[in-house]
Amino acid sequence: MTVRKDIKVLLAESNVKLKDLAVEMSEKIGKRITADNISQKLRKGTLRYDDAMIIGDILGYDLKFIKRN
Repeated sequence: MTVRKDIKVLLAESNVKLKDLAVEMSEKIGKRITADNISQKLRKGTLRYDDAMIIGDILGYDLKFIKRN
């Protein structure tokens, strides 16, 4: 799966719209974020790690690296 698909699945499972996510992100970081900004980053594959961390936090998830066996 790609990050784009993963985040879209998490949004659907959490019943959160991209617009609502953008509002939450804007409040959390104090900078204007739009649904279009997030959508473009996901589509282009340019989502930063810190943005992914914020999205995970808003949706109630932690991001972590897990060592493969």
